[in-house]
Amino acid sequence: MTKNCVFLPAIALGAALLAQAQTAAPPQTPPQAKVGIIAFQNAIIATKDGQKAAADLTAKFGPRKGELEKKQSTIAQLQDQMRKGSNTMSEEAKQKLAREIDQTTKSLNRETEDAQAELDQEQNRITQELGQRIMAVMDKYARDNGYTLILDVSSQQSPVLFAASGTDITQDVIALYDKNSPSAAAPAKPATPPPAAAKPATAPPKQ
Repeated sequence: MTKNCVFLPAIALGAALLAQAQTAAPPQTPPQAKVGIIAFQNAIIATKDGQKAAADLTAKFGPRKGELEKKQSTIAQLQDQMRKGSNTMSEEAKQKLAREIDQTTKSLNRETEDAQAELDQEQNRITQELGQRIMAVMDKYARDNGYTLILDVSSQQSPVLFAASGTDITQDVIALYDKNSPSAAAPAKPATPPPAAAKPATAPPKQ
């Protein structure tokens, strides 16, 4: 009976302190997370710098594409010639034409692979450079607008199955990037006025 008397005041004191702590510091509700989504790859392409980069690539690789298409057309013509003349051509002519088709096809495949590899390398370089700039813009936008999480929905394997329209920040990030991009900040060069036309010399008055 004496032991119980010793511990009961301690239990009562602990309960009182716990109740006092709960009264003094009520639990706080955590702030609600603000989540946004962005189509990052689309943002890169849709910026003014992205559109300019795409136009530059088209201008650079357009002539090579034309050459490859021309060689492809040549192969199709040779194959058609082989089909039409299979019953009338000599065996030697057939072998010669077959070798020409084979050599031209190998050349086309090699040039196509080289062009594709160079194009992929150039695209990766541009994507990396623009991606780093847009990432910095997106980071600033998210911080300024109180976002706690931004999800990229560019990939078809994106885990996002539904998102309200108000959560998509793609267009906002594009607009902010274009507003502060190096090309937008560069002042336009004033047009050089054309030189003034020289006035014809007037003859001195006769005396």
